[in-house]
Amino acid sequence: IVMATVKGDVHDIGKNIVGVVLQCNNYEVIDLGVMVPAEKILQAAIDHNADIIGLSGLITPSLDEMVHVAKEMQRRGMNLPLLIGGATTSKAHTAVKIEPQYEQPVIYVTDASRAVGVAGRLLAPNLKTAYVAEIREEYVKVRERNAKRRPKAADLDYTQARKRRFRTDWSTQTPVEPKFLGLKTFDNYDLEELIERIDWTPFFMSWQLAGKYPKILNDEVVGEAARNLFADAQVMLRKLVDEKRVQARGVIGLWPANSVDDDVVEVYADESRSEVIERLHHIRQQTTKGRDGICYSLADFIAPKESGKADWIGGFAVTAGHGVDELTKAYEAAGDDYNAILVQALTDRLAEAFAERIHERVRKEFWGYVPEETLDNDALIAEKYQGIRPAPGYPACPDHTEKGTLFKLLNATENTGLALTESYAMWPAAAVAGWYFAHPQSKYFSTGKITRDQVEAIAERKQMPLEEMERWLSPVLSYDPS
Repeated sequence: IVMATVKGDVHDIGKNIVGVVLQCNNYEVIDLGVMVPAEKILQAAIDHNADIIGLSGLITPSLDEMVHVAKEMQRRGMNLPLLIGGATTSKAHTAVKIEPQYEQPVIYVTDASRAVGVAGRLLAPNLKTAYVAEIREEYVKVRERNAKRRPKAADLDYTQARKRRFRTDWSTQTPVEPKFLGLKTFDNYDLEELIERIDWTPFFMSWQLAGKYPKILNDEVVGEAARNLFADAQVMLRKLVDEKRVQARGVIGLWPANSVDDDVVEVYADESRSEVIERLHHIRQQTTKGRDGICYSLADFIAPKESGKADWIGGFAVTAGHGVDELTKAYEAAGDDYNAILVQALTDRLAEAFAERIHERVRKEFWGYVPEETLDNDALIAEKYQGIRPAPGYPACPDHTEKGTLFKLLNATENTGLALTESYAMWPAAAVAGWYFAHPQSKYFSTGKITRDQVEAIAERKQMPLEEMERWLSPVLSYDPS
């Protein structure tokens, strides 16, 4: 079985777990790693005389790349089954977008525990025909349901949505000026400070153990496995810290800013606010169903230029991934896949803890808009504090290309060693980046589906071809661009 994380994507913990499970069941796994182009995947399948190809991806642009791989397999006349997996993939996307491009079996695999059963049925002559027929019949029904289902269309056009924006009475609210402006870097940040802020629940989820920490440790079904994993994690954490095997680096930036034209945030060079150094393009909700009638945009949380109020915005990029690649490769070379995956899962958690800790310091120290904040770790993990740190590519700002603007403002590659792939995934993978908003009523939300008129407006403001903008925003479009 040839497996790979597709081009532009760097996340492979789930794929690696699938690989280990398959290998434990006597399958030979050729793992090509991350950021693998279609040509390399298909050539490897030919060179190794593979029986199955498996594709993985986490970020939404990976979905399009999987479609491309399927089309290439069809064009080449290949006859191998294609397995699809990863956080952003789904049965619906596989049935509607990928399977129609390739006449051989295309199967969505929900998690590692299912991979062995799927592979076994595909490779057993007495089981394959009936299994593939069953899957194809199921996918036909999925496509029919999808065609009949009314898209989660916006119930307002863009003009109407803008009229329902979240409004602040700026005459009674004055934003807090940050303690400094510009960039601040953090090199070799103290990992000990981050360990106590780790949110362990997602760590167990990455190993497909369901349950909240610490209750999961006493769960009747997975408690023993969770306890053993947690104990191993503590040992590995000490190794990472004591032997300085990984390094945490980060950068934050705080800049003068105001919103203009409802959904754009102008970022200024200095407090004269005469020079615009970047424009941030945010997306506005266009549905009021089941909500309070307000259509939010992140730009709503920054004072409009016409209000006359000075406001500010922040940004950050942090990683705990330096050294991870070398360490995981060393474990893999020694045949120790378990510890290789353990390192990746732990450094992901350290990166999130790093983002949490730096945000806390921004609120209390660097920006200082809530200097007296006192919250315990549970409250911090539950984000019971003033302000938000939304990340480009996530529900409140689903446009991945805005990450390029963030990196430019932060000079993130030079200051942290982080790089962006062509799909705007961050490398090393153990990384978090986003914006800081201090508004007392700022909150996370999902933009939901948006209409063509908003996409056209965004494309015009960003001076980007409409087709390209539609490609980046495909998960939130309420219409079919074709």
